[in-house]
Parts: sequence; C-alpha cells; structure tokens
Amino acid sequence: MTAGASASDPAPPPPGRKLDPAPEVELDFPREWIEFQDPANDEHLIVADLTWLLSRWTCVFGTPACQGILGDRPDDGCCSHGAFLADDDDRKRLQRAVKLLTPQDWQLMPEAMDERGKISKERYLEQDELDDEPALRTRRYEGACIFLNRPGFAGGVGCALHTMALRRGIEPLEVKPDVCWQLPIRRTQEWVDRPDGEQILRTVVTEYDRRGWGPGGLDLDWYCTGSPDAHVGARPVWQSYAPELTELLGADAYAELARHCRRREGLGLIAVHPATTHAGRLPDPEE
Repeated sequence: MTAGASASDPAPPPPGRKLDPAPEVELDFPREWIEFQDPANDEHLIVADLTWLLSRWTCVFGTPACQGILGDRPDDGCCSHGAFLADDDDRKRLQRAVKLLTPQDWQLMPEAMDERGKISKERYLEQDELDDEPALRTRRYEGACIFLNRPGFAGGVGCALHTMALRRGIEPLEVKPDVCWQLPIRRTQEWVDRPDGEQILRTVVTEYDRRGWGPGGLDLDWYCTGSPDAHVGARPVWQSYAPELTELLGADAYAELARHCRRREGLGLIAVHPATTHAGRLPDPEE
C-alpha cells in the first residue's frame, strides 16, 4: 500500500499507473505562525509557518500519487528541469558527491564521461541563466536531470545522489544541490531594522509552493505541496524534515522550533493546511 493507506482504502493502481489526482487547494488560505528568538543568537529572529510544519505533506515520488510537474513526463517527479546551483559551495558539494557515485547508483554515468572515460563537470553541468544572471544547473539529458535514474534501472528510479546517500547511511542533504534537499521548505532571510535602531537577521521558514518558482510555477501541470494526495505522511513536516530544518536554522533553533510545534499540536492547530484536511489526515477545526 502507499504511504498513509489503510486496509480499508481502495487498492492502489498497478505499477506504472497513476492515481487520478485530487484537486490542489488554493494558494491562499489562513496560516498560523510562530515567532521566536534563536537561543544561540539574540540577533536572529525566526518566523515559522506552523500550518505548513504541522501538515502531513510527504514526498510521494515513485508512487502512483506523484504526477510529475510536467504532464507528459510523470515519472520525473520534480526533476524535469534540473537543479540550479546556489553558489560555489553548492557546486563543490556536488563535485565531491559525484566522486562517491557508482554505476549501481547512477544510470546515466556514461553520459557524464569525457572521451577519456573520466567523469567531467562539463558533462553533468550546463550553463544557463537565472534571474537574468549566468548560472550553472545540472545538465538535462533526454528531457530531465542527468542524475535522475529512469524507470527500468536496476538500482531503482529516482535521484542517483539520494540513492547513494541512503546506501552509505548519510543524510541526502550532504550530497544533493541546495534546491533539491531544501524543497519543499522555503527559507528567506533579511536583515531588518527594529524601531530601537537595532538590526536583526529575520529568517522565515514556510511552504515552497508554486509561487516559490516565480511566474513559471503557476504553469506546472501538478505540484505536490497543495495536493491532498501528498499529505499522507505518518509524521508532520517538522519531524520528517528535522535534518533539513536543523541545517537551515541551526541545532538550537530547531530544538526550540520543535518545542513550539509539540506544544501547538497539543493545543490543536486552528489553521490546518487544507490539503492535509482534504487528505483526511487531520480534522477540520471548524467542524
């Protein structure tokens, strides 16, 4: 059975077939937020979207629920466009990760090799533009990211980097591009001036919904964060994405966030994510 299914649920479609997707929820709905100071830094304020963090979203890649962001490439999930690299640190992390890959991890390894049979970054990265600036992205091969293992590969469908991390017992965030391991958490940061003239770093963590991709996000054929089909997780996002949130916020700040999330769960969230409600994972507080 798929994640979140019970013995009384209808049988899932046979392998290779997709569920008929449930309608995605609207982009705008009430959200609950918590604002707190980073225990490790009194100049760091964290604003967290409890509606998202207490939702039951989970990655459904590789299951009949995942429709893919492009309707004609449902098996790609969200990997059709490749991944833009954030900075030199992101590029260097990927370069180190590629050295750990084996042919059993990576279906398209031969496509990343030069004429000498050596893996070359010029063969797994390509130059593009992001926000009108030159930017590197993972190369697209036959319509999707070169690191995406396709159906039929003996090592399994999905991200080769993710597969390798699981095999080695390390966190995928240690080997994947920033945009890949952070999704669908959206973190924004800015320095703001308080009325007393003090300046603080304000970090916001929330859902990376369609709008996070800019105008093109509204053109995606399907997107998981607003789909009830993906809100079938056994644990809320603040727990299932603990390693990623810890990396984004720091260990002390994540511990404080977890404390607030536990307390809010005990009190009962007022603004439940509508996709979680529609999936039947949590009751609608208005009922």
